[in-house]
Amino acid sequence: MSQPRQPGMPYPRLPLPQAHEDLAAFQQWLGEAIPMVGALGIQSMSQCTSQEGGSLTWQLALNPNLNDKGTGFGGALTAQTTLQGWCWVTLWLRAQGRAQDVVVAEASQRFLAPVTSDYRIICTPSDPQGPEQLAEKLNARGKGSIALTQQLYCGDTLCLEANGRYAVLPVA
Repeated sequence: MSQPRQPGMPYPRLPLPQAHEDLAAFQQWLGEAIPMVGALGIQSMSQCTSQEGGSLTWQLALNPNLNDKGTGFGGALTAQTTLQGWCWVTLWLRAQGRAQDVVVAEASQRFLAPVTSDYRIICTPSDPQGPEQLAEKLNARGKGSIALTQQLYCGDTLCLEANGRYAVLPVA
């Protein structure tokens, strides 16, 4: 790992992929670029591009995210869903050959059931046309935003649903 992060100093970008994204390399870079990632319990990432807009799925361990009641800590789950949306947009941009910054503009969560075991979070566009609309905005104005939905499941139980809007900033 490189030197510890310093406030105000951007972390170097991961080079754009030549073909398909290496998600293990992306996850390693993510842990270096955002130090708290190592504490979130992300076991693996996978992408599915067969559905409209594609999905990003994370498998996560509950133990690093326990609260005082022995269930998932809401703050950790919120951080995970927000970060996963950021990753979805960043990976989508990388697949388009774009190296642009992404920021979260809005985020909300609805807690539906306690998280009691290892779990998975699935991130998809809120609107199936969202990626196409984002591409049009980026081509026309160099910036844009997209709404994403994250759903957290323990087995078949939907425990949390989050929604966020992520902004793609113009190239500086």
